[in-house]
Amino acid sequence: MKNEFTAIIEKEGDWHIAYCPEVLGSNGQGKTLKECMESLKEAIALILQELRKDAMKTIPKTAT
Repeated sequence: MKNEFTAIIEKEGDWHIAYCPEVLGSNGQGKTLKECMESLKEAIALILQELRKDAMKTIPKTAT
């Protein structure tokens, strides 16, 4: 499965700051654009991992 998300990136001084409007709470930063994008990817991955864990808790044990 492949997911594509939007990255909004702004430059503030020496830093690149990014967020993803589709994944609430996802933020990244880095001195380079590449560092910033990697930071944002990691944040999105962590948030989605936690959302999946929470979703799995609501599935009945009898479900297949």
